[in-house]
Amino acid sequence: QVQLVESGGGLVQAGGSLRLSCAASGRTFSSSYGMGWFRQAPGKEREFVATTTWKFGNTYSADYADSVKGRFTLFRDNAKNTVSLQMNTLKPEDTAVYYCAAALHPGRTWSTYNYWGQGTQVTVSS
Repeated sequence: QVQLVESGGGLVQAGGSLRLSCAASGRTFSSSYGMGWFRQAPGKEREFVATTTWKFGNTYSADYADSVKGRFTLFRDNAKNTVSLQMNTLKPEDTAVYYCAAALHPGRTWSTYNYWGQGTQVTVSS
């Protein structure tokens, strides 16, 4: 089993920044898991935000949704089993519950992930 706990959500004004963190634990968790972030606004389906990627011979990188590219940055600390999402220049449309997820074979769709956190609310005011 893998447990994921998000933190760092809150209320921020447009143009501000927040840093979300996701802590992973469990006997089966390892750096082999990809770590992703999704978000879900009320009445809308869950959408992809960002995920870790492995390119150029498993060199770590990250994949971002077009809506957040250039504003959000993903950080992963394998030694601490954490992944963080630095969110800058936040917009009201970024308001959503943000979920951390883990998968051995991650992708941009939610169905590729095996484990999910409880979510953390991000609210961006105008």
